[in-house]
Amino acid sequence: MTVESEDPPWDIPVCGETPPPADSDLVHRLHGVSAATACTRMNSLGIRQTWIDGPTALTKGSKVVGRAVTLQFMPQREDIADGLTQEYIERTTALWAVLDEVMPGDVLVVEARGSHTTGCFGDMLVRYFKGRGGAGMVVDGRIRDVPRVSELDVPIWCTGATPHYASQTELFPWAHHVPVAVGGVLVLPGDYVVADDDGAVIVPRGYAERLLEAAAEHEEWEAFSRMLIDQGAPLRDYYPLTETTRHEYKQWRANGKNPQ
Repeated sequence: MTVESEDPPWDIPVCGETPPPADSDLVHRLHGVSAATACTRMNSLGIRQTWIDGPTALTKGSKVVGRAVTLQFMPQREDIADGLTQEYIERTTALWAVLDEVMPGDVLVVEARGSHTTGCFGDMLVRYFKGRGGAGMVVDGRIRDVPRVSELDVPIWCTGATPHYASQTELFPWAHHVPVAVGGVLVLPGDYVVADDDGAVIVPRGYAERLLEAAAEHEEWEAFSRMLIDQGAPLRDYYPLTETTRHEYKQWRANGKNPQ
């Protein structure tokens, strides 16, 4: 018999400080940057671990950019928190609390510890997230209700599917608006997410403008190199540019990006 649980005896959900609002103009400009370029340029700026290892796009061709809102799952321990009694208990956790704080354009980034059995989100919660204006999700774990979720047109990066609900097995939704470790990457609330078919990349909030400057030149010289390689030029001379070919690139720019 299914019975709704009483209020839990533990002091959760844990909630950190609400992240600052996203810069809408900055988000708009970041849409022109691919995940691959963001990852490469962040490395050149000194931030090496930015690609979230594991999650892939649930729907190919997806792209999302937005402010990171974080959710953290932790291992269950029966004297503190467990979901064995019923999934009703999830109403009192960070899983539901974070959804009520999602702002339009946010990307929910979820630390699920690579679990193969925890279904962090399903149809109803993703549906609510979409109604709040959420832009997308990056989960280093699994989701449930994939057929219905796929119809909602919410870009999601995850590691696969499971029939389990969020607290059914080894994890429990513990905290939101806190630093999380997702696919080997530290994500702070308010960072920016750039995700496409190459995966999800984190851009620290303080580096976003610098990334845009570096990315603009990167995309431009790659367009130049792509053009020359298509014409039969040696790869080693044009990717990356040598001192000589960088001079050619500068002349190409000065010439209005027209072929010589």
